[in-house]
Amino acid sequence: MSAVTEGRRRRTGGRRPRWRSRPALVAYGAAAGLVAGLVVGEGIAKDVRLSVDGNETALNTFSGTVRDLLAREGVKVGPHDLVSPPVDSPLANGSEVVVRHARPLRLTVDGRSTTRMVTALNVGEALEQLDLKAARMDQPVSRLRVLPRAGFALRMRTVRRVTVLVGDVRTEATTTAGTVREVLKAERVKLGKGYKVKPGLHAFPAEGAVIRVIKPPPPKPPAPPRTALRTGAAPSSVAALNWAGLARCESGGRAKAVNRSGPYYGLYQFSLPTWRSVGGTKTPIDWSEEEQTYRAQLLYQKVGGRWQSQWPHCGRFLFTR
Repeated sequence: MSAVTEGRRRRTGGRRPRWRSRPALVAYGAAAGLVAGLVVGEGIAKDVRLSVDGNETALNTFSGTVRDLLAREGVKVGPHDLVSPPVDSPLANGSEVVVRHARPLRLTVDGRSTTRMVTALNVGEALEQLDLKAARMDQPVSRLRVLPRAGFALRMRTVRRVTVLVGDVRTEATTTAGTVREVLKAERVKLGKGYKVKPGLHAFPAEGAVIRVIKPPPPKPPAPPRTALRTGAAPSSVAALNWAGLARCESGGRAKAVNRSGPYYGLYQFSLPTWRSVGGTKTPIDWSEEEQTYRAQLLYQKVGGRWQSQWPHCGRFLFTR
């Protein structure tokens, strides 16, 4: 035994140091093997963020994929749930994983009920997912109302455009009504004895529907219309034009037709200023077809035959048969 070894033995009382003992060396080796196994088998630990139904958690994990992470954290997902990125995606340091669990939404739209699965967290998000942002809720519910996992029920009404025809008066209406009766009530259309409504009062007013209110015929024929005093006759070249064709295009050939958008009146859809510019009084619908045609011929002469300024869409019918 060397003098150096002998000196070390004396300082330690003749025993080996604890860190060099056989049990210690075995324990150190096992720990080193465990660390090596984690590095080789699981990869390097990563910092990720996991959001489950809006609840966010910061995690440090050895998981290699999104599926592994969800399994470690006990997050179960089903076929209707949203997972982003997909479950088979690899995890990298700094990854963000979002899970939205699907929940049933009992949706009643315009009286028709269905159940839809949504991954939205509140009512507003659900309406965006279902493309119902423009619909109106038929119940006092905030769009920020949280949707529980167990499900929720909503009643909605879509916004639709319909046309109401009362005699010759036409009205364009925007409505959420569930029946034709509700539309007429909102438009203040009063139904008298003998009135007919098509479609029926209980029918659903779909987008683009035309609601016709047909008044009963008067008990007596109306008095003949007054005849205005004419100051002359139109030239034969003007009188020979197809005025009946122009009237069919402008008003369907109805002497008492009224279009509220102008308003425009009569066979040739005169505005009141134009009617008065050619000597007409009252409104065109107060006069006979002959009088209205005479005033239309005066207008044609007044504009020098430039019909495009007065009847841009229908004037071409003056020259056809």
